[in-house]
Amino acid sequence: MRNATRFFEEEEFDTLLLEVEQKQLILFNDDVNTFDDVIRWLIEICEHEPVQAEQCAFLVHHKGKCSVKAGTWEDLKPRASALLDRGLSVEIQ
Repeated sequence: MRNATRFFEEEEFDTLLLEVEQKQLILFNDDVNTFDDVIRWLIEICEHEPVQAEQCAFLVHHKGKCSVKAGTWEDLKPRASALLDRGLSVEIQ
């Protein structure tokens, strides 16, 4: 019985750490970049599947913003920089 309790405590701790470290990369709408460019960069930089990238571009266009990637600060920072370098507006939250 003691091992079962220990496992539950470790699992709960791992879940808590994951929730604390999780951030969102938010892409904002602009009037400069084309749908095709945004889709291509989401595939290239955020590792989206083509349909996912297209859906995110559509949401950004109609809603003004969309979370395009979840992860740690360390994972999202270089992706945000790469998207910023291409003229997109992004923020890590």
